[in-house]
Amino acid sequence: MKNKIQRFGKFLSAMVMPNIGAFIAWGFITALFIEAGWLPNAKLAALNGPMLNYLLPILVAYQGGKLVGGDRGGVIGGIAVIGVIVGAPDYPMLMGAMVMGPVGGWVIKKFDKAMEGHMPAGFEMLINNFSIGILGMILAIIGSYVIGPFMAGVLVVLTAGVDVLVNHGLLPLAAIFIEPAKVLFLNNAINHGIFTPIATLQAEQAGKSIMYMLEANPGPGLGVLLAYWAFSKDKATKDSAPGAIIIHFLGGIHEIYFPYILMNPVVIIAPIVGNICAITFYTITGAGLVGPASPGSIIAFMSMAPKGMGMVITFLGVAIATAVSFLIASPIVKMADHKSLEDAQAKKDSMKAEAKGLTTVSGADVQAKDIKKIVFACDAGMGSSAMGATKFRNRIKDLNLGITVTNTSVDNVPADANVVVCQEILKDRAAKSAPQARLITLENFLADPHLDALYAELETLTTGKTAEADKTEAPAEEKKETKAGILVPEGIKTGCASVDKETAIRAAGQLLCDLGYVDANYIDAMVEREKIVTTYMGMGVAIPHGTSDAKETVKKSGIVVMQYPDGVSFGDEKANLIIGIAGVGDEHLEILANIAGSLEDEALLENLKKNADADTIMKTFG
Repeated sequence: MKNKIQRFGKFLSAMVMPNIGAFIAWGFITALFIEAGWLPNAKLAALNGPMLNYLLPILVAYQGGKLVGGDRGGVIGGIAVIGVIVGAPDYPMLMGAMVMGPVGGWVIKKFDKAMEGHMPAGFEMLINNFSIGILGMILAIIGSYVIGPFMAGVLVVLTAGVDVLVNHGLLPLAAIFIEPAKVLFLNNAINHGIFTPIATLQAEQAGKSIMYMLEANPGPGLGVLLAYWAFSKDKATKDSAPGAIIIHFLGGIHEIYFPYILMNPVVIIAPIVGNICAITFYTITGAGLVGPASPGSIIAFMSMAPKGMGMVITFLGVAIATAVSFLIASPIVKMADHKSLEDAQAKKDSMKAEAKGLTTVSGADVQAKDIKKIVFACDAGMGSSAMGATKFRNRIKDLNLGITVTNTSVDNVPADANVVVCQEILKDRAAKSAPQARLITLENFLADPHLDALYAELETLTTGKTAEADKTEAPAEEKKETKAGILVPEGIKTGCASVDKETAIRAAGQLLCDLGYVDANYIDAMVEREKIVTTYMGMGVAIPHGTSDAKETVKKSGIVVMQYPDGVSFGDEKANLIIGIAGVGDEHLEILANIAGSLEDEALLENLKKNADADTIMKTFG
């Protein structure tokens, strides 16, 4: 049921999101040129009506028809919606467009399917054009007499319902449903599929609408991010919060804060109460925006506020939501210990994928050398995915691999995508959309070990140059000397007798310590890491290493290899090779990628696990 709701919500938002620029243009014309606007101008204000009543519904209907029936579906959807507009001349027919556009696309799609193999030679153009014209005319007539009046009635009922909620002070309770739905990536569907049509009708009659403010307010999410920045005990989460704040508050990409809530679901209480308080304030003060604030940036939110006190009230509502959300989220974040935050990430199998150096969650087994196109996917294909694609594109630019990095809707991944990157919650839809691609799921587009591992894997394809290091090349002899200590003969132990898991991990940690890679405290950190989530990666190999908090105990990067022919039990599995790792900064990611590459030969791996001597192991990993 949840997936069906998400797909329906995605479809609604997919009709509206490509046309947001038109909504913004209409919003600015309204805010600037109507009689109560910033620059009253009767002639320019006359643009308001045609844009609202004709342009926006036609664009939405065209997009809806195109989603279902391609370009021909878009054309017939545009024709059909004119009938709805004429059938309900007193109401903006955005909701009518969301019905007639897909219906038109479906009709022409069915017609084209029926004509396959039956099209007379030489009559293709005639039939194609007349079919759109005739079927479009029929749908327009139906829209004028049936759909238009019906949708007008629906709008009247919905608007009356909103009025009842406002008059009885119940509208703030809508936040109880809005905020959890947003975290499930239904934010665009709620805002543009439900609130915007109702708000548009109210704004046309009253000059503004509070409905534009319910979902788009950036305050609730800002409060959550500030709490993580101030009180998170997880360094990676804390460090990523400032960037997320900028992207959320100024860029308007609300999806960026959803993983912070999914990491600790109790935090959802904070934005719910924050938004309840803001909506209550807006209801009491009679606030409203003159047009849709999309994306939900403070810039867009304030630009749609009425002039004068309207701007002050709008800003205060954002401040109230932020303050309340921050005050509630802070103790929750503060009380969540480091282990619980890492455990949330463990539920996504991040450690297992990181250990492999291969971030595949599902989908095709695509190797780094075969990657030509990486697609970042989100619900609508315009928010967090665009931001993530831009960041990763810039990150790999200096690797000069010729890889295309782009973004799209999770349900419209192109067939030539080799790798798809999306949030964990969208992985099922991504897998269905792109079964040919390797699927990578993320906790956070700003700082996620899966993306780091993907970068490290791609970096191994180069000649050893690190794009994020200093561009000055060191002499080859110096580089060889620097890397020579990663694995030394003294760090290899073969034919070890079987022991329990903790003893084996401590033995690997002690060897790292004895060889000068780490301090003694790192050994306990390796055991602690194993308690959070297993470091067994499959194929009889485990790669124990310390928690992120133990980074300061690492003196230099290195590995040790311990061979247990009879195996060490890691739950239901047995590890014959235990590879202890210590990495300075992010160097462990490169080490992991190299180890994964070394283990691709199954015959070699079997030999390494039980029979290989130290020289063979040294040649393999050295």
